[in-house]
Amino acid sequence: MKRVGFLLQVKRDKLDEYKAHHKAVWPEMLAALRRTGWHNYSLFLRDDGLLFGYFEAAESLEASLEGMSREAINQKWQEFMGPYFEAISGRPDENLIVLEEVFHTD
Repeated sequence: MKRVGFLLQVKRDKLDEYKAHHKAVWPEMLAALRRTGWHNYSLFLRDDGLLFGYFEAAESLEASLEGMSREAINQKWQEFMGPYFEAISGRPDENLIVLEEVFHTD
């Protein structure tokens, strides 16, 4: 298991919509995340749109991203959510700013 933290920037004028979509994530997307090793996945949003994501990868970030790249529902979700983010090229999941883990305690 690998802990992964990442950042993205949500557009300020789309914060409410972004939050609403995450109150009703498509069941097929949730199933795909579970199948591809995204465990204990959480998103935290600051009021200026800074998004911090955390998940525990079954194997690695790369393996989890590779697994999702093969999921048709992920392509649809990424296209749907793309307009909510600042300064990305391509899909949101290809623009994660991955953070270095510097401390952990159980």
